[in-house]
Amino acid sequence: MGALAIDAESLDSDMYLYHALVAIGTPRILTLVSSFLEKSVKENDMLSGTANGKDKVAVTVFHGLRVPTISIRQYIDRMFKYAQCSPSCFLVAYIYLDRLGQQTDVHLTSYNVHRLLLTSVMVAAKFMDDLYFNNAYYARVGGVSTSELNSLEMEFLFGLDFRLQVSINTFERYCSQLQKGIKLNGPSKIVEILNDHFMCRK
Repeated sequence: MGALAIDAESLDSDMYLYHALVAIGTPRILTLVSSFLEKSVKENDMLSGTANGKDKVAVTVFHGLRVPTISIRQYIDRMFKYAQCSPSCFLVAYIYLDRLGQQTDVHLTSYNVHRLLLTSVMVAAKFMDDLYFNNAYYARVGGVSTSELNSLEMEFLFGLDFRLQVSINTFERYCSQLQKGIKLNGPSKIVEILNDHFMCRK
């Protein structure tokens, strides 16, 4: 499921991406995605009629017995640090989560967001990046067993009907949506930067 290898002409673009998104600190896309996920979880927890969001929602294989103590933002930062997947994977993972919510009765709550996020990022890395770790490594990073992550991956893929392809237009639309949802200081070129990276992966 890995993406096609990038050609020599894209090396300069990748070097630019590295300096623009990684060398200066945490990529902005992580902040955007985590903020949207936190907002969605909060809304769904409230709509469920409980403070913790567990009692009135459909329990799926993605649900844990308790709410993890690590925040969504900390979890995303941990995955970025140890899984070493490209920043674009986090946007594609977000798109997958949105698709899953539209096609199934799975909704993000405090009890399932971490497992869903881990699974979606891993699947996105496998589909988008040239190099990625195996499920056992992602399981260690995410704090679950390998057998559990294997089950989560299968459930996730079937929930998406294996529709993993993301068009350039869809990618740009979600990029713009994330940017419009949060006020950013100064001009932002996140759409152009991530889009360049996305295009050189295809």
